Amino acid sequence: MISTAQLSALFVEVADTLVDDFDLVDFLHTLTDHAADVSGADAVGLLLADHNRVLRFMAASNHTGKMLELFQLQNSEGPCLDCFTTGRPVVNAELDDAGERWPRFAPAAVAGGLRSVHAFPLRLREQTIGALNLFSRAESRFADDDVRVVQALADVATIAILQERSILRAEMLTEQLQGALNSRVVIEQAKGAIAQQQGIAPEEAFELMRAEARSTRRRLAEVAEDVLAGIDRRPSAPGRRDT
Repeated sequence: MISTAQLSALFVEVADTLVDDFDLVDFLHTLTDHAADVSGADAVGLLLADHNRVLRFMAASNHTGKMLELFQLQNSEGPCLDCFTTGRPVVNAELDDAGERWPRFAPAAVAGGLRSVHAFPLRLREQTIGALNLFSRAESRFADDDVRVVQALADVATIAILQERSILRAEMLTEQLQGALNSRVVIEQAKGAIAQQQGIAPEEAFELMRAEARSTRRRLAEVAEDVLAGIDRRPSAPGRRDT
């Protein structure tokens, strides 16, 4: 784990994003990056539940994290699903020994070079709205203090999602989550469009959209909608100019 000073700086940075117009999608991606930095994990992914309590992919620190989360959803098994269902963390799970627990997910993860996994619930009191998954290529053992730090990051994510004062009833929370999930679809489509048009990787295309959103003080979904509508405000790769 990182030092106490680094942790303090990290939580100050995270708290600073909790403003009235904060971008939930960008915030959750930033949070997966922080979770990877704090834990040393090789990949981090985050799932949120929609209005039907069905988990959906929301954010990841890299492509590996995204693929691992999608594999769990497609096969209806894995640490993230267990964590969401029980509302309790899954800690220090060694994938070589998890074949009986996750007969499809564990062998696939091991084949991809992974050895250990941890999952932390996004929860407020008795309500669990998602889960944060950490994957490592080496054996990764969390002490009690490590568990508390990562769970604190998951709790911050939950607070961010619920931070609007208008969200006082369950149906309003559902609307907030569903809106974020819908934004995710638009962003994925725009990411693919930019990647194809400019001949770059989808991850690079996503970073270009993030940079455009921050520089113009707009939400990621707004930038993505512009891309899909063909508006000439699409972010370009460094050194690349439209003619």
